[in-house]
Amino acid sequence: MSLFVLLMGFPGVGKLTIARELSPLLAAKVIDNHWFNNPILRLLDDDGTTPLPNGIWEYTGRVRQAVLDAIVAYGPPSANFIFTHAGVEGDERSNRTFQQIAGAAQQCEALLVPVRLHCDEEELARRVTTPARRERLKSIDVQAAREKSRRAQVLDPQQPFTLNLDVTSKSAEASAAAIRDHVLRVTAGDLGSLQGNVVVTLP
Repeated sequence: MSLFVLLMGFPGVGKLTIARELSPLLAAKVIDNHWFNNPILRLLDDDGTTPLPNGIWEYTGRVRQAVLDAIVAYGPPSANFIFTHAGVEGDERSNRTFQQIAGAAQQCEALLVPVRLHCDEEELARRVTTPARRERLKSIDVQAAREKSRRAQVLDPQQPFTLNLDVTSKSAEASAAAIRDHVLRVTAGDLGSLQGNVVVTLP
């Protein structure tokens, strides 16, 4: 059975950095959400702080679906993938994105393991200003990061193997190792202790 790991968290939490550390641990390909966003965002005069037009996400959704369709059509049966998604609880677009990825997992008969990454406000505000983020057309809006941290929650897909992981004071390496260990427990069939959401906070 192939594996779809979905890393979810607010901008700046470290989804892509953790995904890159996790990739060799699971022999998985990283599919970053900005693969879908940037072909469209590069057409705009985006400064990383000004709100984007609402309609733009319809186009990025089409790009995402095309990539997922290609995975379903041409991905090897044993291929593993790590996706990133800035999903927000109660947001319709976030839910649609999750359903797109979950639908592809189902078509591939892959095990879907969602991971909700959490980070406190001050650390999130610090991380969101990393210079490399702007180069990849990621948001660098500190105030927006603070507001999201205070008012929103990371999307909760209500899936049986969901992992909640606090990465506030954790390195990407340690976070990736915790996710790998969780995946190994799931794939080993330790279902009794993994029903419902699992909360992991590394010391």
